[in-house]
Amino acid sequence: MEPAMKKPTKAISMSKLIGFDQISTKSDQISFEDVKILTSNGLKIFANSIILGSSSKVLEKILDRPSKHQNSVKVIPILGVPCDAVTAFIQFLYSSRCTEEEIDGYGIHLLALSHVFSVQPLKQRCTKGLSTRLMIENVVDVLQLARLCDAPDLYLKCMRFLSKEFKSVKRTEGWKFLRANDAVLELEILQYLDEIESRDKKRSRSKEERGIYLKLSEAMECLEHICTEGCTNVGPYDREPTKKTGPCEKFSTCQGLQGLIKHFAMCEKRMNGGCCRCKRMGQLLKLHASICDQDDHRCKVPLCSRFKLKNQLDRKSNDGRWRLLVKRVACAKTVSSLSSPKMMMLRRKEEDRCQR
Repeated sequence: MEPAMKKPTKAISMSKLIGFDQISTKSDQISFEDVKILTSNGLKIFANSIILGSSSKVLEKILDRPSKHQNSVKVIPILGVPCDAVTAFIQFLYSSRCTEEEIDGYGIHLLALSHVFSVQPLKQRCTKGLSTRLMIENVVDVLQLARLCDAPDLYLKCMRFLSKEFKSVKRTEGWKFLRANDAVLELEILQYLDEIESRDKKRSRSKEERGIYLKLSEAMECLEHICTEGCTNVGPYDREPTKKTGPCEKFSTCQGLQGLIKHFAMCEKRMNGGCCRCKRMGQLLKLHASICDQDDHRCKVPLCSRFKLKNQLDRKSNDGRWRLLVKRVACAKTVSSLSSPKMMMLRRKEEDRCQR
């Protein structure tokens, strides 16, 4: 009976795999392989200590440790990750290159190895590669690894992805495992989601408020337009109204404001203060007077000087909300005027003149 033959031990020469044996210069330094790296499935990778130590401070410290036999090959076990990932890791230490296929296959393992052995270029490459490969099924795993490996950019991108796809992520096995085993990270995620929701609500409210201020600013400009130039059926007392019967082309609120002005002039309930439309018109006139910077004899808006005087007398009694409203509308009016086509053209002409 023939004895059972032993399975040959798998081994890789990194210098031959990379192709350094074909380089004549430095061949004596880098072709000598004095380090043996052991992987989980028994694969042995032979490499050069100078190259490993120059690429990783951690490996340099490991290789600098004294050994029992001075001329013996030093052994470094890298266990717990696939052997292909270890091979790709050592290849990166030699060549500083990592392919897209390697990131696709074992980018998570390469990120862990780059963190453990402090290889910053590979860590950056993995962080960038994994951030573009986030999916509902793997985002929880990548998030946990990014937290353990101190990769803040990848951690933030995972959080953002998770916040957008949280309903789907909650159904994955990764999320169920996280809830059962990592309460701290679960709390971090929930707090982040709560902050995102609060921020979105605040942004939505701010957008709505800006819209209101812009509408009031447009109403102020429209009021000046009607009282100064005149439009369709309403105009200043010293000028005939225009013959155009169609809607105003400059302001979308012009027709409504004209109707409000006509009602304000003819309403019999106005003196008794019992008309809501007249109260609204009075507030618009008061708001105009609060932001009007023209002299009394130049401004043609009715009751402007009277409301200015009243505002000065009631300055102490005016509440903070009204002052804030006046400030926001004035700011919106300034922004609107700066972004108008006429102002943009003037700014371009000024920039061209300065460049000359």
